[in-house]
Amino acid sequence: MQPNTPNQVPGQPYNSQQMQPQVPGQPPQSASQLKAAHHGKGTLTALIITIILLLGAIGFGVWAFMERADYRDNVDQKIGVAVDEAVLVSEEAQEKEFIEREKEPFKTYQGPSQFGSVAITYPKTWSAYVDESGNGKAPVDGYMHPSFVPGVDSGISFALRFQVIEEPYDEELDSYSRGVKDGTINVSPVKLEKVPQVAGSRLNGEVERDKQGSVVLFPIRDKTLKVTVLSDQFINDFDNIILKNLEFTP
Repeated sequence: MQPNTPNQVPGQPYNSQQMQPQVPGQPPQSASQLKAAHHGKGTLTALIITIILLLGAIGFGVWAFMERADYRDNVDQKIGVAVDEAVLVSEEAQEKEFIEREKEPFKTYQGPSQFGSVAITYPKTWSAYVDESGNGKAPVDGYMHPSFVPGVDSGISFALRFQVIEEPYDEELDSYSRGVKDGTINVSPVKLEKVPQVAGSRLNGEVERDKQGSVVLFPIRDKTLKVTVLSDQFINDFDNIILKNLEFTP
């Protein structure tokens, strides 16, 4: 004879569901009730996630609609701005092209033969002033600038200055040695396309006090040819017109 298990009614078969622990003051829960409660929590979580995703989709849809509405309402204005910018770029390009075309055909200055017959080719839109008196340190002293040449004491950075200087090439080059040593001037060798047999020097940097530019030096017998530009505005002309066509008799 076996003893009755707890909560078992005498004479009735044993039921395992009766072994579920019971919290005092609460009615006992069956396995089906626990399963239903678990299923309910999963459904609630899925519902919350669905609501969050739905709200996100609605928010994105509202943003996209507003952006589309803004584009639709301002499309004419945006197209107008884009057209204006394109026209401005085109006009600037055409203006630059016109300015370059206006420089041709080039003009040429031919210096005295006793000072190396220096030939300077320059844009026809420039004017030139050249002192060939032979007085002072530079027997040939020339200035060039667009339209007209300002006074030599005006402080203007001329488009070009060229000189035949009485000092020998080595002495004139040595006058820049301080700037080369302190790094304010860079020096490099240079040759001309039309006078390839003569080696000279190009100096870039603070070639004059408080002024940035480039100076090219070449020996002409016992003298020196010095060609200078002190404005970034004219550096392309200096490289592509002046130096490219520069000639002299060594």
